[in-house]
Amino acid sequence: MKRLFWLGLGVAAGVVATRKIAGMTFKATPAGVAENLGDAMREMAGAIGTFGADVRAGMSEREDELAREVQEKTGHSYSRSAEARARRAGGN
Repeated sequence: MKRLFWLGLGVAAGVVATRKIAGMTFKATPAGVAENLGDAMREMAGAIGTFGADVRAGMSEREDELAREVQEKTGHSYSRSAEARARRAGGN
């Protein structure tokens, strides 16, 4: 019974080692390198997209803060749609 246990343990260790070695050798092939590079590029593109969304949200928030300050100091309300209408009408 002991021998059967150790035989099973040896077979399991051999399978695990074989799979790990096969995975490491795949990473060293051109296809494996391309897969790793593709994953890295997708991750970077996602990070850049998130950064852009954060920047746009911050810009919008700051513009709203500035509009409130202008309204408090001058009594005139500011809206983006009014600014867009003025630009289309030729006003600056």
